[in-house]
Amino acid sequence: MRVQDERNLTMLCDFYELTMGNGYFQAGMRDRITYFDVFFRNVPDKGGFAICAGLDQIIDYIQDLHFDEEDLAYLRGRGIFSEAFLAFLRDFRFTGDIWAIPEGTPIFPREPVLTVRAPAIEAQLIETFLLLAINHQSLIATKANRIVRAAQGRTVLEFGSRRAQGIDGAISGARAAFIGGCKGTACTISDQLYGVPAGGTMAHAWVQMFDSEYEAFKAYCEIYPTNATLLVDTYNTLKSGVPNAIRAFDEVLKPRGITKCGIRLDSGDMAYLTREARKMLDAAGWTECQISASNSLDEYLIQGLLRQGAAIDLFGVGERMITASSEPVFGGVYKLAAVEEPDGTIVPKIKVSENVTKITTPHFKKTYRVFDKATGKAEADYITVWDETVDPTQPLELFDPMAVWKRKTFTDFQLVPLQVPVFQAGRLVYRRPSLQEIQTYCKEQVDTLWDEVKRFENPHTYYVDLSQRLWEIKQSLLMQEH
Repeated sequence: MRVQDERNLTMLCDFYELTMGNGYFQAGMRDRITYFDVFFRNVPDKGGFAICAGLDQIIDYIQDLHFDEEDLAYLRGRGIFSEAFLAFLRDFRFTGDIWAIPEGTPIFPREPVLTVRAPAIEAQLIETFLLLAINHQSLIATKANRIVRAAQGRTVLEFGSRRAQGIDGAISGARAAFIGGCKGTACTISDQLYGVPAGGTMAHAWVQMFDSEYEAFKAYCEIYPTNATLLVDTYNTLKSGVPNAIRAFDEVLKPRGITKCGIRLDSGDMAYLTREARKMLDAAGWTECQISASNSLDEYLIQGLLRQGAAIDLFGVGERMITASSEPVFGGVYKLAAVEEPDGTIVPKIKVSENVTKITTPHFKKTYRVFDKATGKAEADYITVWDETVDPTQPLELFDPMAVWKRKTFTDFQLVPLQVPVFQAGRLVYRRPSLQEIQTYCKEQVDTLWDEVKRFENPHTYYVDLSQRLWEIKQSLLMQEH
């Protein structure tokens, strides 16, 4: 029985979303239009930016929102929901609007990644799934992008399924890693479902099953002559592993004219062993043989290996990517930004806290990316009230969010809206790009960032600023008594 296929993800919500929904219904607020923002406060690993991901799963979820009779029976059994509310849920569908930043886009703290405009019950009910999709996918895509950039053009594959946190952590994690720049995955089902190229060769068990390492290598080359990557560290990498691999290549591949092959190391002093292995392979004429490395790698270990002159062509990265183990929480939040009166007036709402970073930015908003026309580089993000217009012929002055006395003035710039319509009146209006298109787009957008923003250590602070009008609205709400 495939139990996971029988789950209704509408019920993947925090229970308070249902108690509030019932409360809104009883209080006569079921049709009250609300505006909610998804945003995050800090970039993982103290990086300069994050990568947006998770929208595709959200689209599937929104399109399938419904309550089964089994769900309604469960809720009735809790004894706290009115029959009128349960009757309302029987015909429940999402009827609102959603705007979102496309997957693969670099994103920054405190700016709306996704905005929901919907009746209060609908907007409240989808909170948990929206957050878990964006938080998980953006976390893994961000970590993968760091690792891919550390590899400096070398291939990176995602190898983390067996260490992932649960089934979906492995499956959707491989998808997010591909968005971040990985070339493929070891996770077969992610290829089947999403088209993330899956691949793999052998484990140590293959080598141990044969009477000798050489026999194991020869058999593998005979069975997979066009995809022969041999794991050479089961016994002794340099004394037996690499020599036996060369012997198998010579006896099986060379007579067939095949020069494409590889070896993989999963343990030991990678810098030293790969340098020595490269010398041995080249001396034997196998100059096109690729060397792969795995074993608990991350961006810092990869950087260190390359600084030491490691001869590695491909990195297989597992647990530290699929779990983002250095900082495994993305920290996105879902906050009410405004409500809409029956006459269409939008009333801004703010959440106030003694912790300044938890004070929200009110109102229905638009976010623009400021590009320098001369360089094509992204310089800043600019958040306005939804109905504001920005004159690109006039200088635009923005303040550093971390040091408000610092400012930049832009004169020759282009403003590009970041969010795009995804749902309108409950109907999907967004063309869903292929996963390959998202990965290509991600690389293009990361390339628009200055190298200073992409540093792993002490990256330059990217400007994300509010328009004067939005800033004044926020200050006005802060000055009111709450």
